[in-house]
Amino acid sequence: MDNLEQKLKSLAKDEKSFKELKELFSEVIEEKNKFENHLDLLEKAIRSDYDSILITELGLEKPGPKIVYVNDGFTKMTGYTREEVLGKTPRILQGEKTDRAVLDKLKERLKEGKAFFGHTVNYRKDGSEFINQWDIHPLTNDKGEITHWVSYQHDITERKRSEKKVVDSEMEFDKLREESKKTLIDVDEQGNIVTTNKAFRDLTGYADEELKKFKFWEILKDELIETYKHKFDSFKPSDFNDRSYEMVIKNKKGGPVEVKATARILTVHGQKIVRMSFENKSLQKRIMAMLSKRNANFEKVFERDKDFNYKLIKTAENGYMFEYVSDSFSKITGITSDEAVTLSMDDIIHEDDLKTFHNHLSTVMDGTPNTEQYRIKSKDGGYVEVIDYAKPEWNADRTEVEAIKGATSTEISSEYNSN
Repeated sequence: MDNLEQKLKSLAKDEKSFKELKELFSEVIEEKNKFENHLDLLEKAIRSDYDSILITELGLEKPGPKIVYVNDGFTKMTGYTREEVLGKTPRILQGEKTDRAVLDKLKERLKEGKAFFGHTVNYRKDGSEFINQWDIHPLTNDKGEITHWVSYQHDITERKRSEKKVVDSEMEFDKLREESKKTLIDVDEQGNIVTTNKAFRDLTGYADEELKKFKFWEILKDELIETYKHKFDSFKPSDFNDRSYEMVIKNKKGGPVEVKATARILTVHGQKIVRMSFENKSLQKRIMAMLSKRNANFEKVFERDKDFNYKLIKTAENGYMFEYVSDSFSKITGITSDEAVTLSMDDIIHEDDLKTFHNHLSTVMDGTPNTEQYRIKSKDGGYVEVIDYAKPEWNADRTEVEAIKGATSTEISSEYNSN
């Protein structure tokens, strides 16, 4: 303070002006202290809700808006000091895995003067990754003009890990009896594919990690992309909850798969997830066309060398055996009808398709007709792909399914193979 007074005296013309400068400076210091106290109180008030606060200038074009303020939470979350980031842009936090689509949407919203809520991968000073969730709002002057942007931020890495753990354990599709019979996909509010079950991966031909790189609309037929992208641009649960949609998915080979999607909303750790269940309409249409073309009753639907009829009964060991099978079965497999009734179905199904096959039969034993694709042994020693349509055979009072009747064809169109 002594040095400060000396400086003020050197600037003052006389003692009177010195006192005026000293009073003015005291007022400035007081206002500064009030502002810092208010800011400190504000930070304490919202500390439980946000890990970090960052304020930038208005400009959005390259090199980007300059950082004018960060709080202690920002330095703890990122490892950067205030001095290292002031005057820089938030792009110093971006890296290889930062989602460009999210950044583009962020920029678009800010250009419109609107708030933005979202998350993507950011990087700390030491190069380690974390998932940063932003809640960005415009700051305006007395005239209502936007002057700065304030970004309230969360490190939600652990939350995301917890969500994945929940999905992998409590909500893992393939481990839930009812869900495992469906073709399912989970999508977050930004359209990111979060989780898929095996049935969906089989339908599209993609591996789980491949699908997680896509936005949901990126696997749809081109003319549907903008429609569904828009739904996620302005996400409204009412657009998805208990709603059904007809759509066309592009599989990994680029082929179209017509599906009917039924959506519902789940909430996991406070985050909304859209779970969609799919019916393969392409397959259903082909089966119905096939049945219509043959124009015969169920027992005689398939009579050619490429098709066979059968009846299955459940064994005490929870397996399935033929009670009878049509003669054309031997022309496909090389196994006679008499030999077939001595075998378990597991003996002729490709080992990789056993789970699919048992889920198929389980659905029918629960009383619901079902269509499925799998592979059976052929007479040349290999395996042949078949489409199987099966329906339940009830007891006299329709209280229990006693057996399964099926019609199976090896005549699979090239369209089906592409799916």
